[in-house]
Amino acid sequence: MTGTEDAGVGHAVEDAPVDVAVVGYGPVGMAVASLLGRAGHRVLVLERYAGLYNLPRAASFDDETMRTLDRLGIADTLLPKVRVQRTYEWRNGGGDLLMEQSFAEVGRSGWPEWNMMYQPDLEEALDGLCRSLPNVEVRHSRSVVGLEQSDGHVTLAVDGPEGRDEVTARYVIACDGGNSFVRSALGTGLQDYGFSEPWMVCDFRFRRATRVPMALQLGDPAGPTSIISLGPDHHRFSFMLDSVDDFETERAPERVWKRVAPYLTGEDAELIRVATYTFRSLVADDWRVGRVLLAGDAAHQMPPFLGQGMCSGFRDAQNLAFKLDHVLRGTAPDTVLDTYQAEREPHVRAVTEKGIELGHLQTLRDPELAAERDRTLLARRAASSAPEPMRFPSLQGGLLSRTACAGRGELSVQGVVDDGTRRGLLDQVVGGGFHLIAGGDTLRDASLPAELRRAGVRVVALGGQADGLPEAAVVEDAEGTYARWFAELGCSAVLVRPDFYVYGTADGAEATAALVAELLDALDEGAVAA
Repeated sequence: MTGTEDAGVGHAVEDAPVDVAVVGYGPVGMAVASLLGRAGHRVLVLERYAGLYNLPRAASFDDETMRTLDRLGIADTLLPKVRVQRTYEWRNGGGDLLMEQSFAEVGRSGWPEWNMMYQPDLEEALDGLCRSLPNVEVRHSRSVVGLEQSDGHVTLAVDGPEGRDEVTARYVIACDGGNSFVRSALGTGLQDYGFSEPWMVCDFRFRRATRVPMALQLGDPAGPTSIISLGPDHHRFSFMLDSVDDFETERAPERVWKRVAPYLTGEDAELIRVATYTFRSLVADDWRVGRVLLAGDAAHQMPPFLGQGMCSGFRDAQNLAFKLDHVLRGTAPDTVLDTYQAEREPHVRAVTEKGIELGHLQTLRDPELAAERDRTLLARRAASSAPEPMRFPSLQGGLLSRTACAGRGELSVQGVVDDGTRRGLLDQVVGGGFHLIAGGDTLRDASLPAELRRAGVRVVALGGQADGLPEAAVVEDAEGTYARWFAELGCSAVLVRPDFYVYGTADGAEATAALVAELLDALDEGAVAA
């Protein structure tokens, strides 16, 4: 297959099903298509729009997402186009600082914790990657209008420029957004948390350098407002509306400019977009139905107060891609896909619920309740000078070690290593896949099975030789990152999954060998841990 945009749907697709059909070509669809394409699988993407959406929706991504983008080889392309943000302020209508969240210059995943971006830049980079992969085909102007499953494949009815045709795939991943056709066709319901608010989003392109708040939530009962950077050249102002019906009046340019007058003038920036958006909090009941899986907004929608909507979609993509890779290669049974929702849903719900909590605080319209909020948060801030930390939850079940151990299910740490010829982040030096990271002594004494390579496990020996493991990457822990992490966990080996989450930890050669054997068994069985 090729990456030609207007390629017609040929009947050869029916005779030779693609491995995965991805429905929807937003950032999440692009990410999962490129991850599977780079793993060597045949991927067909079906997108109803004639081209890229080319409008900003998401405004930021975290260090975990940047680690995914680096794995895909486009981090360096994006770095000049993002703005690293160190603080996030929450103020009241009088300008008093109620809360301040801080973000590290180098986060747990080895990249800045909060990166502000203009989404079309991200989509352009991901699109270029997808089209560079010979086994990924992108077809625009293709609307999926029907879906049938049978043993071994899924058949999609697709409307395109030349009429209706059929596409057959071994698996389908639906990344077709909040109004997902695929989710509706499956009959999958949605749980609504009941947090739903209409906002007006106004995007600007700078004409010149201008001092504006870079990350501010303004909890003014007279009109809650969000001001956020969209990278070096763009900025967003969002205003809560009393009703979605107010949008037609409030969208008038002269009214928008009046709203932003304390911060921007027409000499500073150009108004490039005004849109209405209703923040929602929804989670699909079933993320997998047979050979069809939901990801991104098709599976869940959350309010934007943590900037985690797109990031959660990227986590879905990573989780699905590595498991589907094993299923398609025959190194794990289909049942391993049952761990997808088991792992991702609790994480999504925790992030959604925290976003709702913050959203309720920011959008109080009752002056008395807002004043009570201000007193509580100002007192809390006075009692502690440290910025409030934000830590996302660990995975609690799924494809994880059956034995409880320190670090199990946590997002892994990524540090700088040196193999004698190259110095860089671990992924850049040793590549992707499962990582068994351990001290040289532990690996030298452990009896590790030959099936490691077939299971896609890369052995990383820290600071010592790995006798008997000629394919191991021997590296120095250049900045002591892994030494500190291992000391914190009380272990000598960590087994990290391809989506960066810790499968399990072990202390000593015997326990390390047992941990590896357990992973191989789990992949063989597709077992779900309690």
